[in-house]
Amino acid sequence: MTTIAPPNSPPALSHRLANGLTVIGEPSDAFESAAFTLLTPSGCRYDPDDRLGLASLTCEMMLRGAGSRDSRALVNDLDAMGVEHTETVGISHATFSASSLADSLEPALALYADVVRRPHLPADQLEQGRQVCLQEVYGVEDEPSQKLMNELRRQHYPSPWGRASCGDEAGLNAVTQDEILAFQASHYGPEGSILAVAGRFDWQELLRVAERLFGDWAPTPLTRTPPNRSTTGSRHLPFEGSQCHIGIAYPSVAYRDPEYFQAWSAVGVLSSGMSSRLFTEVREKRGLCYTVYASLQSQVDRAAVLCYAGTTAERAQETLDVTYAELIRLAEGVTVEELGRLKARIKSALILQQESTASRAGTLARDWRHLGRVRSMVEVGELIDAVTADTINAYLAKNPPRDFTMVTLGPEPLRLK
Repeated sequence: MTTIAPPNSPPALSHRLANGLTVIGEPSDAFESAAFTLLTPSGCRYDPDDRLGLASLTCEMMLRGAGSRDSRALVNDLDAMGVEHTETVGISHATFSASSLADSLEPALALYADVVRRPHLPADQLEQGRQVCLQEVYGVEDEPSQKLMNELRRQHYPSPWGRASCGDEAGLNAVTQDEILAFQASHYGPEGSILAVAGRFDWQELLRVAERLFGDWAPTPLTRTPPNRSTTGSRHLPFEGSQCHIGIAYPSVAYRDPEYFQAWSAVGVLSSGMSSRLFTEVREKRGLCYTVYASLQSQVDRAAVLCYAGTTAERAQETLDVTYAELIRLAEGVTVEELGRLKARIKSALILQQESTASRAGTLARDWRHLGRVRSMVEVGELIDAVTADTINAYLAKNPPRDFTMVTLGPEPLRLK
C-alpha cells in the first residue's frame, strides 16, 4: 500500500484563530479545484427532549438568506460560482461543504461566513422551513429500512448519541421562532469549529481570508449539555407487509483508538465487496435477502458496527440466523486471502479519495475532530500496510462481536438463537 500517496506529500497545515476556530489546509497544485468543509458544534445532541429537530430546522432556516443576500440571491450566487454544496446536521456538528474551481474558493467562503454568522432566519418563512424538515421525517416513515436503522442507533447508543438528526413531528411542530434565534446564537460560534480546505490555494492567503471572514466571530460557549441516559436494548417494530427488515449492532472501537484499523478491516472482510462473508453466505449461496451489509460507524468517544438485512417475511428468521452466525464466526478469525482482497479494494478507495478535493477536505475535518491532527495519506497507507491476518485475529480474540442490540421491522418479531 505504499503507493497510495507520494512519499514527499506535504503534511496538512493548521492554525488556530484567537477566537478558537481551527483552520486546516492541504494545498496542492495538482488540482484546478478547491473544496472546504466547515464543522460547527451545533448538532442534534443539543436538541431539548421536547424539541427534537430544532438543530435541523435552524440549519434549514439559516439557508434562507444571509448577509446581503435573501434566500433566492444566496442560491443564485452559489450557482453562478459553480459551487457544489451540501449542508447537513449530525449528532454533534452541522457540516457545510462546498467545492468549486479554485477561483471561487474565497467568494464561496465569504458566502458561508454569512450563513453561519449573519443568517436572516426570516420569521415569515418559518412555516415553509418547518414543512421541509417535516417532509424528511415523513420520508423516513415511508422508507422502512431507514426507519429501522434510525431505531437501531437509538436503541444501541445512550441518549442523545443515537438520535436521528431530522427529529420528530412533535418536536418540529413545537419549535418557535425565538427558539431558532436562541439556538443559532448559542450553538454557532468559533470555539470548537473547524474549517478544512483542500485543493489549489495558497496557505498564507487562506489564513488572511479566514482572519478577515471569521477573526471577529465572537466565541459563544455552549449553554446546555443533554443528559446521557442509557436506552440500549432490542425491540420489534410492527409493520404490515411482505417484507422484513433486520438490524443488529454491537460495540466497536472509535476512530482514534490504536486498534481502529484492525476493527475496520475485520468489518471489511465481513462486508466489503461481493466476495465478503455476508454477501457470499447470506445473499449469494442461500438467496435469503436482497440486501445485507455491515459498517463500522465511529463517533468521537464511541463506535458500533451496524448490520442490516432486508428480506421477505417468510425467510426473515432464517436470514437473521445466518447473519448472526456470520457475526459470531468472525471471532474465529480472518484468512490471508480474505485480507488480500480487502486491501486491494481499500487501495482503490484511497486513491480515488486522494483525487477528490471535496473528499479530502471532509477527511481533514474528520481527522482533526477525532484526533486533533491530520493523518497524511502516507501515514494511512502505512497503518493499513501494518494490518495482517494475525493482527486482526489478535484483535478479534480480545474483542469478539458481542453485546448485540437487535431491532426488527416486519409482521412478526424475530429472536436471536
